[in-house]
Amino acid sequence: MKRILVTGGAGFIGSHLCDRLIGEGNEVICMDNYFTGSKSNIVHLLSNPYFELVRHDVTHPYFVEVDEIYNLACPASPVHYQYNPIKTIKTSVMGAINMLGLAKRIKAKVLQASTSEVYGDPLEHPQPEAYWGNVNPIGIRSCYDEGKRCAESLFMNYHRQNGVKIKLIRIFNTYGPRMHPNDGRVVSNFIVQALKNQPITIFGDGTQTRSFQYVDDLLEGMIRMMNTADDFTGPVNIGNPNEFSMLELAKEVLDITGSSSEIIHLPLPEDDPTQRRPDITLAKENLNNWEPKIQLRQGLSATIEYFDQLLNAK
Repeated sequence: MKRILVTGGAGFIGSHLCDRLIGEGNEVICMDNYFTGSKSNIVHLLSNPYFELVRHDVTHPYFVEVDEIYNLACPASPVHYQYNPIKTIKTSVMGAINMLGLAKRIKAKVLQASTSEVYGDPLEHPQPEAYWGNVNPIGIRSCYDEGKRCAESLFMNYHRQNGVKIKLIRIFNTYGPRMHPNDGRVVSNFIVQALKNQPITIFGDGTQTRSFQYVDDLLEGMIRMMNTADDFTGPVNIGNPNEFSMLELAKEVLDITGSSSEIIHLPLPEDDPTQRRPDITLAKENLNNWEPKIQLRQGLSATIEYFDQLLNAK
């Protein structure tokens, strides 16, 4: 049994990770300040004697004895991270410093949940880990993009200077049950709009592309990355290389829901990437042939079922 700290553990991805780690027989400490996370995501774990919930903000130091740390704390959707951009930067940078300091003191292994947003609006396609990105350092998305880029730098320097055992993953668009219904992300937006028979809003002409990864595939990649040899730090792309346009995604959601929603177009937000697709060669080579197993229609169906129950419960 390992003792594991998950920051942002009551969030969409964090709560699924807590489930998985508890299910594998570990003791889990879930830390969250509930800015975007919700106690409802982990309430089913509260009766488990090996699960501990701590209300704490990662921007403040935290002291605990653990074997591993998954640092997931940070709002990840534009609506949430632009609501308080200074707080977003502090969460990424100070959160990284605090978790790295903790890992250094207790000799724990620490995984940083970085993001495909470090590539910005990429000029190279698909994006390999060696690509440095095309990021606007003063744009409205920079609080998240640059915060995560700085966190990666901190992780690498703590590793080089202090020998901290680190793992870096870059998460591409991930979806699934427990997504926040109002997080402004395209999958949740389209599903909620379709279930309510409201117009589906596509920004721009809908030809911009994304790669959509179901949350279970991400968890498998994260845990395999944590279990790699200490000399392999990453970064490693964790995402689904199948690429879909916004129009294709909208039509798939409409088909599964049987919704009568019409598609309308709105202006494209500033610095919105035109395409995003991971090169997962490194993940396949280093994570025991990891690759996504769940295809878009299967994952969307499970996510739509979750949102349908959520909306009907209100």
